[in-house]
Amino acid sequence: MKIWVDADACPVVVKEILYRAAKRTEILVTLVANQPLKIPPSDFIKSIRVASGFDVADNEIVKRASEGDLVITSDIPLAAEIIEKGAHALNPRGELYSASTIKSILNMRDFMDTLRSSGVQTGGPPPLSQSDRQAFANHLDTFLTRNKSS
Repeated sequence: MKIWVDADACPVVVKEILYRAAKRTEILVTLVANQPLKIPPSDFIKSIRVASGFDVADNEIVKRASEGDLVITSDIPLAAEIIEKGAHALNPRGELYSASTIKSILNMRDFMDTLRSSGVQTGGPPPLSQSDRQAFANHLDTFLTRNKSS
């Protein structure tokens, strides 16, 4: 199992949780972004820089992720593609997407996108709270404990 991170929009605090998890579990964490990233020195933390452009990082993650891998992303279409490949997707707020929930989440995302396109102000997500950080760390730990041997 490997962990892939949609790193362009991933909060710094979530990356730090992932760095600690990589060192503790010796599971490879690869951050994919279209900008240079500063990562701590470790055999278990890597980064891949991709060209700028719409969905370039997402497409790279989809190409490289394998069944059983974990992808950290708040991008719902990316999460849907990953789940379709047999991998897992966890968002930075600690929500583990599943095959049974991703379609309804994707439909809601598309609905909100339609509203925004028609001029309705929907607001964005709230800032990442301490409870969101804790939920992410807890779900990550639970996932890694259950799937480490994969």
